[in-house]
Amino acid sequence: MADEATRTAFLEIQASMIDLTGKLKQVQTQMRNKEGDRKRAYLTLEELRPLPEDTNTYKFLLEPKSVLEAEQEQKFKDSEAIIASLQTSKENLEKKIAEVENSLRELLQQEPGIARQIMSMSM
Repeated sequence: MADEATRTAFLEIQASMIDLTGKLKQVQTQMRNKEGDRKRAYLTLEELRPLPEDTNTYKFLLEPKSVLEAEQEQKFKDSEAIIASLQTSKENLEKKIAEVENSLRELLQQEPGIARQIMSMSM
């Protein structure tokens, strides 16, 4: 019975680890995407700033520089806010993964036989 309980605990920990790792990868991908958006907005702003204020620029249609500049500044700020939020999510997920790893270590220390079973399953 203890073996079955240990096995169930291991499977729960394993499922949790898989779920958390998937979520972490998703957050990291979102962060990379937002970093790209932020960088594009920054570079566009750097190109726009030296232009005279009365310059018309192209987005899809001819628009005043101030309109495009305001849009890029908003994109930049929004990207930074989203990146900060994603960073918090990433840190929380990393903490949860560490907790799951600790749970797994404790389980393996309490039940050394489960380690042999796990090794026999993976081979």
